[in-house]
Amino acid sequence: MSLTRDSALNIAHVLTEALPYIQRFTGKTIVVKFGGNAMVDPALQESFARDVVLMKLVGMNPIVVHGGGPQIGALLDKLNIDTEFVDGMRVTDSQTMDIVEMVLGGSVNKDIVSCINRNGGKAIGVTGKDGQLIRARKLTVSRYSPELGSSEIIDIGHVGEVDQIDTEVLTVIQDSNFIPVIAPIGVDDSGATYNINADLVAGKIAQVMKAQKLMLLTNVAGLLDQDGQIVTGLSTVQVDQLIADGTISGGMLPKISCALDTVKGGVASAHIIDGRVPHAVLLEIFTDQGVGTLITNQGL
Repeated sequence: MSLTRDSALNIAHVLTEALPYIQRFTGKTIVVKFGGNAMVDPALQESFARDVVLMKLVGMNPIVVHGGGPQIGALLDKLNIDTEFVDGMRVTDSQTMDIVEMVLGGSVNKDIVSCINRNGGKAIGVTGKDGQLIRARKLTVSRYSPELGSSEIIDIGHVGEVDQIDTEVLTVIQDSNFIPVIAPIGVDDSGATYNINADLVAGKIAQVMKAQKLMLLTNVAGLLDQDGQIVTGLSTVQVDQLIADGTISGGMLPKISCALDTVKGGVASAHIIDGRVPHAVLLEIFTDQGVGTLITNQGL
């Protein structure tokens, strides 16, 4: 089928707009946290995979970190294993941790790897346990107890936080021209396994790999103001102010806090983008408008 003149001109316009961004980010590392609807919608999976493949082909170094909460929940339900949440975090006993590791490090990770490879890329899936990529420590959670009149420590099991990232594993994968796909499972000094929030893992990896960008895919359009409009182009100072005045609250607060910590840690920018939009990653990287909320370290 031949292109019309208008279609050809539109393609030329898109490529011309993308060119300066390609030039700016060639050779740069970009960490993408893949989650939300984009992970469970087959069409969005394919568009995400093509985005990542194109990033690699034009000289960028994408690193993918993925979640898998819905898939974990579905298998736990199928096995009739009850789940409790504390402050939004899944209480993870040894049995649940086995399921988490099987889902994140097995089916979900391999599905993403296969999807990228099917679209012409070369991806390798790893968990944080491989080569001790992610050293973890147990996450402690405290909650105020009216009965005690003070805070008490709540044990949520095998839920961890990042202690250290070994960049050697990722450097070897990148230098071999492969795309790393990382499941957010860590291990501590004693060999115990921990489930870690994928946003936090992505943020830490972006910092230690000296990434140019961190991109967090979500199920919302981005940070919204009180009128429901997307807020973008924020400095770290502005984000701190929005947290202080309550504009940023609720479920968006942990994601914004992760992005804020990442740019304060040296990453040039963090993007919270709408993963429900096809090719959201490319639109954010290669166009002037973008599709989400941008936070930069210009306020530092």
